[in-house]
Amino acid sequence: MGLLSVDLSARDELKRSLPIAQRTGIEFPRYFTAKLEDGKTPYDEVSWELRTASIGNDKGAVIFEQRDIEVPSDWSQTATNIVASKYFHGKPGSPDRETSVAQLVHRVVDTIAGWGLKGKYFKTQKDAENFQSELAHLMLTQKACFNSPVWFNVGVKEARGYGWFWDETTDTIKKLENGVPRPQCSACFIVSVKDSLESILDLAKTEGMLFKWGSGTGTNLSAIREENAILSGGGRASGPLSFMKGFDAFAGVIKSGGKTRPPRRWWSSTPITPMWRPSSGARRRKRRRRTR
Repeated sequence: MGLLSVDLSARDELKRSLPIAQRTGIEFPRYFTAKLEDGKTPYDEVSWELRTASIGNDKGAVIFEQRDIEVPSDWSQTATNIVASKYFHGKPGSPDRETSVAQLVHRVVDTIAGWGLKGKYFKTQKDAENFQSELAHLMLTQKACFNSPVWFNVGVKEARGYGWFWDETTDTIKKLENGVPRPQCSACFIVSVKDSLESILDLAKTEGMLFKWGSGTGTNLSAIREENAILSGGGRASGPLSFMKGFDAFAGVIKSGGKTRPPRRWWSSTPITPMWRPSSGARRRKRRRRTR
């Protein structure tokens, strides 16, 4: 087996999106819904039934239940429980609570199609409708599925997101303002940290806010000095392992997306630290003791 070689000397220039005024849009023909009758939608092709979504704990107690929810008849009960307990929007028992998979899919798919139409990604209104129908079909038939933050955050009235965004009008990165409806849709974020207490505490806030809206994070901790390193003001450093304990404690009490599923993090069990660092050796020894 030979090694792959990549010529990095020749790189294509980054392609920028055209300004909205200059876009002509693309044609979007139907594929899965090509035989759909006029006046019909993908929702009409689905066989629907009413079910009860119920989840119990290991002691037999019911921890979630929602009755008379509408789901496709070919969906499993597990899928029904997950969708109702995690992704239906609205306070349980309130009039605003979603009660149907059709409502959930409409909320997300119609919002995304509306974004595409507003941004002139489609050549005609008909192309946008084709895209909307095709995407709805994929979701209803489980041929494809979005990640959790999309189901949590897209199409809801309140602003659900944290961090920065690319402003198309100015071609710059801007900090997201409170109350601005720019939903957090990415499942994974890589977060940086510097070797200072301020940056470490900022990391805790950033991770917590990303967890809040349903995303997971990964952090390279190699910038943090190792345990017992001498500090400039005297004393010795705590090391990355000590801060990891605090971050794990925060992650344990924050509900991902406002639900019960714990947030995902990539460094609590396998942090990225150079092998020569004393903290790396301590982490490996700790893991060996834990797995015995």
